[in-house]
Amino acid sequence: MVFVTASHLGYALVLSGKEVLGHELLEQSVAKTGSGVFQSSRSQRISWLAEADLRMGNLESAKEHAGHALELARGQKERGNIAWTLRLLGEIHSHPEALGVEEAEDHYGQALALASELGMRPLQAHCRKGLGALLGKTSRTDEARAELAAAMDMYREMEMAYWLERAEETLDD
Repeated sequence: MVFVTASHLGYALVLSGKEVLGHELLEQSVAKTGSGVFQSSRSQRISWLAEADLRMGNLESAKEHAGHALELARGQKERGNIAWTLRLLGEIHSHPEALGVEEAEDHYGQALALASELGMRPLQAHCRKGLGALLGKTSRTDEARAELAAAMDMYREMEMAYWLERAEETLDD
């Protein structure tokens, strides 16, 4: 069970900017779970590994891990993890070096629909922020502003000040 704690610590390190160390812990955690008894939320741990890959600029590895995480989550019917992984795939395809506007928009749309169905408001806001940032890279500035405004409204309602600032920064870009 130590690997479960290690995966949470690894993800916390990734989110705090210590991607390399976090990635190492996540890799070890995923490897230890293998295909054995601890399959619950394995998709989440692999998704976290994909996010670490993305933050480190390892886009191919991020795509591979996210695709695997999505497959596992679907197989286990982990609808929340499916939604989070779809958002992550939107982020990956939004990356400047892997920009795939249609793929990213599709993943964000699927994640947003599922998050709405499940009542996952923070995820809905994150999807709208990501979609707004993506559309801002295209000529669809009115749609981008509308998505970012919706995200900011949601962050404000949920008192998510950190994310509200990030959305405002994205709007200003």
